[in-house]
Amino acid sequence: MSDGFSLSGVFPASLTMFDEAGRLDEPASRTHLESLVDAGAHGLVVAGTSGEFVAMTSDEKVRLVATAVAAAAGRVPVVAGTGTASTAETVELTRAAADAGAAAALVILPYYMRPHREEVLAHLRTVGAASPVPVLVYNNPANSGTTELDAVDIGMLYREGVVHGVKSTFPTVHQVPEVIDETGPDFAVFYGGFMAPLSGLAEGAHGWISGVLNVAVTEALALYDAVRAGDLATARHWAAVIRQYRYLYTRRPLGQVGDLALYRAMLELRGQHGGHCRAPLLPLTAEQRAELERLMAENPALFGAARAAARP
Repeated sequence: MSDGFSLSGVFPASLTMFDEAGRLDEPASRTHLESLVDAGAHGLVVAGTSGEFVAMTSDEKVRLVATAVAAAAGRVPVVAGTGTASTAETVELTRAAADAGAAAALVILPYYMRPHREEVLAHLRTVGAASPVPVLVYNNPANSGTTELDAVDIGMLYREGVVHGVKSTFPTVHQVPEVIDETGPDFAVFYGGFMAPLSGLAEGAHGWISGVLNVAVTEALALYDAVRAGDLATARHWAAVIRQYRYLYTRRPLGQVGDLALYRAMLELRGQHGGHCRAPLLPLTAEQRAELERLMAENPALFGAARAAARP
C-alpha cells in the first residue's frame, strides 16, 4: 500500500487455541499470542497454516485477528492469513481483517482447484488491488496444490504495486535471493520453511515465519540477531539448537505425529497452555506424550532457551 512498507524479523505463525470441543478459545489464544510478543517476537501471523485456517470460518478468522491485535497492543504488527480458494471471499476477508486491525494480509495461492499461472496471477492482482493493507504472497505450492510463482512472477506483481512481500515456503532456499533480485528494499521477503532458517536468513531473507516459532521463538531471535551481526559461529549454534525441534517431526521418534500436536504438547510440558487441534488432526497419544517428555528431559534445549538455562 503506502511507500516504504517494511516488515522484518521473527514472526511466529501462531497456533490457534481451540478447546476440547473444537471451539475457538479467544482468551487462550490471546494469552499465547501475548507470550510470543513478551518473548520478543517482531510480529505475529495468525490464521495461517499453523493456525489451522482451513478449518476456521471467516467470522472466526476475523475474531482471531481482533484477538491478536489486542494481544499485540501496538507493540508489533499482526499479519492475517486471509487467502482462500475463492477470489471474492479472499477480498472480503482481507478487508475485514484490515478493519480488525491487521497490518498486512498473507494470501495463500488459491488452492484445490489447481488454477493455472494466469489464474493465480489474476487472483492476486484482484486481491491486491482491493486490499486496504499490504499483501504478502504465501508462496506454498506444496500445500496449496497450485502452480508456484517464480521470482520473476513475484517481481512483476511487486512492480505492479499489488503485492508487498512474500513468505517463501519451498524445500529449497534459492528462491529467497532470487526474489530479492527481482524486487526492491521495500519488499518483505520471509523465509517460510523450517528446514534451513540459517540458510534463508543468510541468503538475505528479511525475516522468518514458521510454526516452530510457537515453541522456539527465543532461539529464533538469537539466530536472527547473530545473522544480522555477521556472527556465523553463533548463528550455527542456534541453528543446531533449532534443528532439535525439527528432528522430532522429521525423524519421527514418536512415530506418526503432526507438527501442531507436537508444539501443543511441548507447550503443555513447559507449563503453558497448548490447546487442541480441530479434527481430523489428532493430539499425541499418552504413550507419545510420555516419550516426548522423556526426550525433552534428555535434551533440556527442548524446554526452550530460557527454561533450559534455568534447569538443573
